[in-house]
Amino acid sequence: MIDASEYEALDGLALAALVRAGEVGPAEVVETAIALIGERNPVLNAVVHEMSAQAREQAAKLAGRPDEDGGPPLLDLPAPFGGVPFLVKDAGAAVAGEPLTGSCRLFEGFVPRRDSELVRRFKAAGLIILGKTNTPELAAAAVTESKMRGPCRNPWDLSRTPGGSSGGSAAAVAARMVPLAHGADGGGSLRIPGSCCGLFALKPSWGRNPQGPDTVETWGGLAQEHVLTRSVRDSAALLDVTCDAKAAGAGVAPVPERPFLDEVGRDPGRLRIAMTGRSLFGRETHADCRAAAEDAARLCAELGHDVVEDFPTFDATATRRAFLVLVATGVAASAQRGALALGREARADDLEPGTWMLVRAGGLVPADDLEAARERCAAAGREVAAFMEERAVDVLLTPTLAHPPLAIGAPGMGPDQWTAARELEEGPSPARLPALLDALTARATEFVGNTALFNVTGQPAMSVPLFWNGEGLPIGVQFAGRYGDEASLFRLASQLEQARPWSGRRPPAS
Repeated sequence: MIDASEYEALDGLALAALVRAGEVGPAEVVETAIALIGERNPVLNAVVHEMSAQAREQAAKLAGRPDEDGGPPLLDLPAPFGGVPFLVKDAGAAVAGEPLTGSCRLFEGFVPRRDSELVRRFKAAGLIILGKTNTPELAAAAVTESKMRGPCRNPWDLSRTPGGSSGGSAAAVAARMVPLAHGADGGGSLRIPGSCCGLFALKPSWGRNPQGPDTVETWGGLAQEHVLTRSVRDSAALLDVTCDAKAAGAGVAPVPERPFLDEVGRDPGRLRIAMTGRSLFGRETHADCRAAAEDAARLCAELGHDVVEDFPTFDATATRRAFLVLVATGVAASAQRGALALGREARADDLEPGTWMLVRAGGLVPADDLEAARERCAAAGREVAAFMEERAVDVLLTPTLAHPPLAIGAPGMGPDQWTAARELEEGPSPARLPALLDALTARATEFVGNTALFNVTGQPAMSVPLFWNGEGLPIGVQFAGRYGDEASLFRLASQLEQARPWSGRRPPAS
């Protein structure tokens, strides 16, 4: 039998090793996880749909009970996480026979009939899904506080947000309910909660992980799915299982030279790292976040890397606005898909005010403006890539967030947001939409202004938990690599993890 203290200390690969060795059964591991969710979730509100019965059934099958339906395996892939408890965000990834709401009442009662491709691969990796995690409405916010589900709380400080939109997954992993959990990142939604909750979070390159089969380019290709973990190696090992995107019909990132797990512990060499402490899309950076980036720069220099204060020149205003156009049209498309299932149009009373304003704005974007936004995003990718090539830069370093974790309820709509909302309801001209989207999202941009650029460029980017402020809150630092080069990030991350281990740091709510 595995007790809670042993379970909490192990990452996913270590738990799977115990199961393979026969030292503990998958059913015992699952029961421990279920007990911890029952104990800690009422305070955190991280898990919003439990699948205990299904998890117990899957654990029994792994333990050797015959498969009653006699079906073939999902995929002919290795199972490095056999018997490991796992949670899936209640947005994006579909689990057959389980609700998929996006914390939106418009989707209440929607149950997918088949797994998404990524979920198929999670199952093929041996992961046992225990439930679905909290997210903001339609995953369209940087905090996890929907009206449908209620706020999710940060295990490091219950008065603070765990970030969003994968906030429930991050809170569950930080609180030791599970060693890793699924998330999706369309503007930072893995890295933001990773920073807020003291976890490792990698957003893969565009095309690295599969989407579909029902959706291939979420938010115009901005969104990528992966996991939040406590160890670098768990993230690398799972990406090895999931990363072949060809089966989903998406574009495919460059083939890695070797398995990503083999990069963990490998010498990263002497990297050239360009660092900035400024906010990329916002106006200012909190002193704690700047201190975290400067601390990480010093650590990288001590480890033998060349660190220079520099960053690509790009049109931040135009790129931010292009990003917001893609988000608004993506959220509008999601809402309309839900309304179509109901046989009608989405209405204001179907959604929260902030979400409805994004839907409203997205529905007003002319086709040529949408194409211009996509072109601007592509241009930003070329500009950043050219900078890294011309300056021989391997990695870009920034604070993950421009501010520490916010208090619950802090980023609500203020006077400027309501003014923009009223104008949007009146049907403004297309020329006014960029400024109105700026106004509507200004508070969120100030909090998370550093992450979205790398969704725009498609580069891999990770948040690494190297710094805690004077209040005991984790402050992540972000490293972005060249497109397709997750390998360098995993090598660097594992070097940082060894130099300054973080897995032993535990939040009060664990």
